[in-house]
Amino acid sequence: MSEHKDEAMDKDTELSEETPFEPANFDDTDPLALDDEMDELNRLIVERNELQDRLMRALAEAENTRKRGERDRRDAETYGGSKLARDLMSVYDNITRALETVTEEQREQASALIDGIELTRRELLNTFTKHKIERIAPKEGDKFDPKLHQAMFEAPLPGTQAGSIIQLMSEGFVMADRLLRPAQVGVSSGFADPSDSESD
Repeated sequence: MSEHKDEAMDKDTELSEETPFEPANFDDTDPLALDDEMDELNRLIVERNELQDRLMRALAEAENTRKRGERDRRDAETYGGSKLARDLMSVYDNITRALETVTEEQREQASALIDGIELTRRELLNTFTKHKIERIAPKEGDKFDPKLHQAMFEAPLPGTQAGSIIQLMSEGFVMADRLLRPAQVGVSSGFADPSDSESD
């Protein structure tokens, strides 16, 4: 019987060792530790918000850089040859002036040479057109446009309206939507009636 008693005591001892009983204590939470945890949580939220803001700014800057690069690439394709085009305009002007001074006698004597010069001028204009370079060649009587024309002089001329073109001195050129050189023109200031001054 004592053996059974010893075994029961051993089992009680094992149970007490395996599952020690501790009463729950809900009042041992440290208020200072809780405040520290809240401070840390708030710090992490602020840091997260700052990182998120920096990320959004970086993404916006990258998108702006991409758009700027795309615009620069398009401009380079469209206007990249504008400096060369300006230099070639003087070549065009000289060929045009040379052809304007040719007399009928010279044309008969050196027709092949004159034809070659005219062909060169046409080829130069075709090359301009291929690169979206167009001539500005206003006719007499056209209205003066300060966006496309440069007034070299102003004079009264009978039968004309003030602000109309009376002479084309030099053709202008535009590349796509960009002005390379304005057309140089003479502009009418209108026609003053001599009888007006006499009546005064």
